[in-house]
Order: sequence, then C-alpha cells, then structure tokens
Amino acid sequence: MVSIDPELRLAAACAVARQAGALALRHFRARDRLVVERKGLQDLVSAADREVEATIRDRLAHLFPEDGFLGEEGGRATGTAGTWVVDPIDGTWCFLSGIASWCVSLAWVRDGRIELGVIYDPCADELFAARAGGGATLDGRPIRVADATSLAEGTVSVGFSHRSRPEEVAPVFGRLLAAGGMYHRHGSGALGLAWTACGRLIGYIEPHMNSWDALAGLLLVAEAGGRVNDFLAGDGLVAGNRVVAVAPGIAHAIAELVPWARL
Repeated sequence: MVSIDPELRLAAACAVARQAGALALRHFRARDRLVVERKGLQDLVSAADREVEATIRDRLAHLFPEDGFLGEEGGRATGTAGTWVVDPIDGTWCFLSGIASWCVSLAWVRDGRIELGVIYDPCADELFAARAGGGATLDGRPIRVADATSLAEGTVSVGFSHRSRPEEVAPVFGRLLAAGGMYHRHGSGALGLAWTACGRLIGYIEPHMNSWDALAGLLLVAEAGGRVNDFLAGDGLVAGNRVVAVAPGIAHAIAELVPWARL
C-alpha cells in the first residue's frame, strides 16, 4: 500500500470538492429541469445528487485506488486504505427549493478515526478544511470556535430529520429560549457544523445524523477547538449517531438543557 502525505491527500480532497461543487452549482442554477425522486418523508434526491456523487467517486478512485468509498446516494466500494465518506449535496431540499444553504461534504476515515474533512459551499465560494492534528481552515485561513461562555452569547443550530422523534427536539427550543439563547435551522447539517467551527454559531446539535452528513463537520469543529461527541462509536459509520458539536464554554449548559446532547 502506497503511503500518501496527509497534506497532499487533503489538497486533493479540496480540489475534488471544488470540482464537484462547480457541477452542483450548474445544476442549482437549472434546477427546474432536474428529475426529482422522494426517498422518504422530507427526503428528496435528484439527478444532480447522483451525478455529483459519481463525479466525486470516480475522481477519488482515480487518485486513490486503494481507498474505499461510502456515499449517500448508494455509492459503495471497499478498499485496503481508508474510506471516503461523501454527501454530494447536503441540503437537497434547500437546493431544490432555490435556497442557498447546501454544500459538498467529504471526509476520510481510517482505523475508526476521522482523518480529513472538507466542506465546500459553492454559493458562497467558501472552502472549509481540516486534518486531524493539523487544525481547521476557511479558505486557507485558520479558524476557531466561538469563545462564548453562555447560551445568551450566540446562536445554536438545532437539526432534525424524521429518523428521530419530534419529542426529542421540540422541547429544546423552549428551553434554549428560556436560557437566553437563540436557535437556527440551516437545512444542511454539514454547513451548520462548518459555521460552528468558524464561530458563526456557538453549537450544533441533532439527535440523529448520517455519517456522510456529519463526519467532515465534526472534524472541523474538533480541530477548531470545539467539543464533539464520538460519532463513530458503535456502528456510527453505517447506522449514524447523534451529533453534539459546541464551543467549550457552553458544553455544560447544552448538556443541562438537552439530555441526549451530553458529551
């Protein structure tokens, strides 16, 4: 097995994310012509999702033939090295509705550890990138989580999908507001995590996310100095897990408000 320098692998992932994002953006601007299918409640997929994922898969297979691949839209391949975990368009509902809140998310996992994470927002032309032990950046500049020490000092993004029960999330809003906080709903969990990593949000929580939505963003937050849960514990890569990613100064406050958000 050929050893590849982590910085070179990260640079390649950034280039692939930009290429995929440019393709997705062309579809976004012509979305009225897309064929759309329903996968489940509030869960759509379009020809754009499948074409962008295929582009990412093919490009990564060419660059790193020994790597495995796990994609949201059914792309699966085993490998002897690490595994790329990819969401070609995170925030498909926003994408198809003409809302500029979606992104391309790539993570590389090896030996049960998230090693690389890249999130590209084509509409804003913002590239978030992180390497385990190497910090997190936005367009090449280092980023840090917010220095908030109370919920009143910022906004928490609260995600939800119908894989979870409404009663797991509904009480959170009242408790958060009563504590002087405020909430935000991105429509893209990956972008919510990226915004937490760069300090625009003070935290992101969701009772269940899939690995392709969460892994890149969780590494970004961790490398930007935030606190995150061990998403890959158990069968997280395949079955998904809860997500807690917060500025250190509010971790205790979040845990008091939301039982499933304890770190």
